Amino acid sequence: MMTARRLAMPLLIPLLVGCTGDQQIERPTPLFNDVPIEYPLSMWDQDIEGQTLLRVRVTELGRVDEVEVMQSSGHAALDTAAVRGARGLRFQPARRNGRRIEVWAQVPVEFSKRARPGDGGG
Repeated sequence: MMTARRLAMPLLIPLLVGCTGDQQIERPTPLFNDVPIEYPLSMWDQDIEGQTLLRVRVTELGRVDEVEVMQSSGHAALDTAAVRGARGLRFQPARRNGRRIEVWAQVPVEFSKRARPGDGGG
């Protein structure tokens, strides 16, 4: 699960790839250099947390070209930040039989103020 922080920082992104059931597809791999999802300051200051489940289309070049909210956090500001940040995510593209392909993947984004083990605390 990806944890969004007040500042953009490297985060873990487990993906649930929604492919057509073809077991020959190599899933897209997130590139962790810079995760552009930022915790909205107004929500941070109010101690509001939540999780947004996104559906992203990863192109054959590893870019996100479409983002949909599958499950809202219940807070429009968190959902908007998740969508805005997800557009900047980059991936090693998915492949089928060695060829790059476009796929849809689910990306959970957790907005939490609690430090997680190994995330540097903040």
